[in-house]
Amino acid sequence: MAEAIYPGTFDPIHNGHLDIVNRASRLFDRLLVGVYEAPPKSLLFSTEERVELFKASVADIPNVVVVPFSGLAVKFARRVGAQFIVRGLRAGFDFENEFEMALMWRSLDPGVDVVCMMSALQYQFVYSSRIKEVARMTGDISSLVPPQVATGLKAKFKTVSRET
Repeated sequence: MAEAIYPGTFDPIHNGHLDIVNRASRLFDRLLVGVYEAPPKSLLFSTEERVELFKASVADIPNVVVVPFSGLAVKFARRVGAQFIVRGLRAGFDFENEFEMALMWRSLDPGVDVVCMMSALQYQFVYSSRIKEVARMTGDISSLVPPQVATGLKAKFKTVSRET
């Protein structure tokens, strides 16, 4: 049985992430989406919120499981019995970054391979940080994220604007 993990911060999940999950779920018997608990960056959504938003977004895909994780992605893969790590690639910068990360993971555990999938053309410009920026300024992000994420972002920024 071929199993893979798709690790990331997913703050927030967007349609580019869903594109990768949908396509990867057809390649693997089981795909575990690993929501990273402690990234070295500031987060808008808690780990629990990010897990729940992702679960709601993939509820109709039976072989996808969403779980939080901490530590190295390659160790997470080994711990859950996955042989592959799935990564999405956009243009330019992503390739360099993912290439270096894949080499590091392979040096840590040659038994876990990295599968990179090109993002669909319509998602090449979609980044979580840009989505948060547009949402913060009350721009329309409805075509870029699942409905529950759009609702969550509006609620977060309403709270933020009241506090400032």
